Amino acid sequence: MGTATLTPPAAAARPAAGKQPGQRVRPTRERAFWPFLLPALIAYSALFVLPSLFGVWVSFNKWAGPGSAMTWHGLGNYLELTRSEAFRTSFVNTFVLAFGGGVLVFGFTFLSMMVLRQARGRAFIRSVIFLPMIISVIAVGVAIGFLLNPDGAVNTVLGWVGVEARPWLGPDMVFKCIVAGLVWSSTGFYVALMMSAADSIPPHLYEDAKLVGATKWEQFRHITLPLTWDVFAVSAVLWVVNSLKVFEIVIAFTTAGTPASPPIQARTVAVQQYASVAGNGVPELGSGAAMGVVILIVTAVLIVLTRRVTRRERVELS
Repeated sequence: MGTATLTPPAAAARPAAGKQPGQRVRPTRERAFWPFLLPALIAYSALFVLPSLFGVWVSFNKWAGPGSAMTWHGLGNYLELTRSEAFRTSFVNTFVLAFGGGVLVFGFTFLSMMVLRQARGRAFIRSVIFLPMIISVIAVGVAIGFLLNPDGAVNTVLGWVGVEARPWLGPDMVFKCIVAGLVWSSTGFYVALMMSAADSIPPHLYEDAKLVGATKWEQFRHITLPLTWDVFAVSAVLWVVNSLKVFEIVIAFTTAGTPASPPIQARTVAVQQYASVAGNGVPELGSGAAMGVVILIVTAVLIVLTRRVTRRERVELS
């Protein structure tokens, strides 16, 4: 018979070589973490964090750009924004676009989810809805701008049916048309996101709902929406971020074929920031940086609020 060797208690309690009592040995993967992270962290800090901090510093100064003197202005740039009619209008327009446009985008998205779930040819319909997202925003803005010109195709068709031409690009309607164009070009992206989540819902849930007489609205409310809520929460944050920096479609929509600046009634904060920095006359980089800081703070606040509003307990299938 073999003999078993017992380890003395003192030997079992003896610390490993090179390790002091109470000292924690760092795992190998933890030691390997920093060599992989450090290059990305350095690049991120150099290309994003430091320029952002410099932009905050510029917002407290008067500066016309490289080659000119930078003079301290304190909170002057921010106070001037509150007195600027152009900035106030662009700020309101940005919020109208974020909230009004968001209601329309997700309203059409939810309607599409209800209609397309069992529709014939739904894959083709989804592709058609997503098509505007593939087209350049500049191309969309220019095309819609030409269509809505006083002598454009829309007014021409209205004239054929005896309807008086409308000033679509006039001060009272231009921003509404921009919102409509942005909603048309963006909805397909959110439909694709939400439908990808809806496709993973087991079909037997809808079959059981039909057996108890649930309508399509009730199926959407009690099955589709709860089981796709996490994707909706992410989509809502994406919309908030994207809507607060709308720029290209406004420029293309209002200045197609002309060197003119967008009218104040059509501007968002991003467009107004561009006008203050690259418009005619002396560039106002301090004012532009102040607008950037304001919209950054607003974006952060709205993201937090959106996450809180859309926070729900996770629904899991048993």
